Amino acid sequence: MVKMSLDAIQVMSGQVKELKVSPSSNGDTRGSWEGKEEFDPNQLELTAKPKPPKPENAVTVAVSSRVLFRTEREQKVFEQKGVEEYLRYQIEHENEPFAPGPAFPFVKALDAVNTRLRELYPQSEELFDIVLVTYNHAHVGIRLINTINHHNLFIERFCMTGGSSPIGYLKAWHTNLYLSADAEKVREALAEGIAAATMFMPEKLTEVSESQLRVAFDGDAVLFSDESERIFKTHGLDKFFEHEKENEDRLLDHGPLKGFLEALGKLQKKFYAKGQRLDCPIRTYLVTARSAASSGIRALKTLRAWGLEIDEALFLAGAPKGPMLEKIRPHIYFDDQMFHVEGAAEMGTVAAHVPYGIAQKYNSQQKMSSGK
Repeated sequence: MVKMSLDAIQVMSGQVKELKVSPSSNGDTRGSWEGKEEFDPNQLELTAKPKPPKPENAVTVAVSSRVLFRTEREQKVFEQKGVEEYLRYQIEHENEPFAPGPAFPFVKALDAVNTRLRELYPQSEELFDIVLVTYNHAHVGIRLINTINHHNLFIERFCMTGGSSPIGYLKAWHTNLYLSADAEKVREALAEGIAAATMFMPEKLTEVSESQLRVAFDGDAVLFSDESERIFKTHGLDKFFEHEKENEDRLLDHGPLKGFLEALGKLQKKFYAKGQRLDCPIRTYLVTARSAASSGIRALKTLRAWGLEIDEALFLAGAPKGPMLEKIRPHIYFDDQMFHVEGAAEMGTVAAHVPYGIAQKYNSQQKMSSGK
């Protein structure tokens, strides 16, 4: 099984696949990141950018700078030399762009969907809105802005908290999803009712679509509550099947990511209304360990009752999720169990951990046991 790092952005082991991106400053990576490229202000073209939507109208995705970009080197400077040397280092290197992090392809895909939406609905503000969230001092903002312009990202909203918790600001932004490398802040966001997940960077990366956003979800404790998973963890598989059969006509309660799937569905319907169902740039997937015949019907009935459509549903009956995710090639996959997150990363999928539900208790017990 993959060993997890506790660095700023956790990097999972595996074979490294070269990324095709612009040369950029990176933490401890080499290969495609060798050679630093500085900005040439004379080469920057001023072009009219679209106006960002009002937060109350948008699907707001808040992304930590540590998952949008690779900042391992800078994090080491902070940990080893302190905040003043860290700020000095950032200012000295502010003309060197950060390299893309695990959330980068996801954010690019969101922007591609916005381009399509603006073509169909020029006056609509029902769009994705990206907020860059960072604990950094405002001095670091110059380097972040330079990096965003270098990579041609459309991110106009920043939240630089200078070390303070960003959770209050996330609520003010009407955040639909928060992605971070800080598991503790993710748990805080979930406790406040904000969909959130901790992102991990696999060293082996699968190429993903540049024209279609693909988002994959686990079921229990992600889209749904952990009610059924509690039965399985405490009473075993047979009792779980019995419970699901007895309750197949009773809806599952919602889980932490249900609202984000709902937001994706609303944007999908804007494409359907223009006759573009078969050419929709958003595609969603349910990838669950449930068995279809034994426990799948309750999940599907719940989604239908919620008025939510999943484009593809994979009931794996306990089989590994990694190979299926490798075929799907999602920009992000959400799961509540680190075992599945690690399995996905082994196959090159950018996976995000949702620390919610009964599985977290068992994850903690396993960590304590392995440390004895």
